[in-house]
Amino acid sequence: MYDRILVPTDGSDGTRAAVEHAIDLATTYDAALHVVYVVDTDVGLDASIPGTLDALEEAGEDAVDEVIRQAEAAGVDAVEGVVARGTPHEAVLEYADEHDVDLVVMGTHGRTGLDRYLLGSVTEKIVRLSDAPVLTVRMPAESPDESS
Repeated sequence: MYDRILVPTDGSDGTRAAVEHAIDLATTYDAALHVVYVVDTDVGLDASIPGTLDALEEAGEDAVDEVIRQAEAAGVDAVEGVVARGTPHEAVLEYADEHDVDLVVMGTHGRTGLDRYLLGSVTEKIVRLSDAPVLTVRMPAESPDESS
C-alpha cells in the first residue's frame, strides 16, 4: 500500500508519536522512510550573525539522525534523511512531490486561539495542500505522573 513514507520532524517531543507511527508503518509495509527537517528561513533570522544557520542546520541533522537511528533499530531497511531550508510547509510538500511520497505522517500541535487563527499550522497547511494522504498523530497527553 505504501512504498515511500515521509515524516517531517522538528526534533521536539511533539513529533515523537508521529515518528513512532511512521516507523511502524514503514516496517509493516516494507516501505522506505524519508525524514525531513526544515530550517525555517521565514522567521526573520539574522543570517549575518555568524553560525546562526549552521547551528539550526546542526540541530536539524541531529533530529534527522535520531529518527534514522530509531528506524534502523526497528528494522526499516531504506531510510533517507535531509535538512532543508525554506518555509516549512512548502519545503515538506516539495520534498514529498520530488520523492513521489505515498504518505506523510505528521504530529499535531496543540496550538489554539489567535496564534493558530492568524498563522495556521504547518500540519494544517500540508493537510490542505498535499497530493499524498496525510496521517496526523496527536501528541499523547501527559499522564498525572509525568506532569509532576
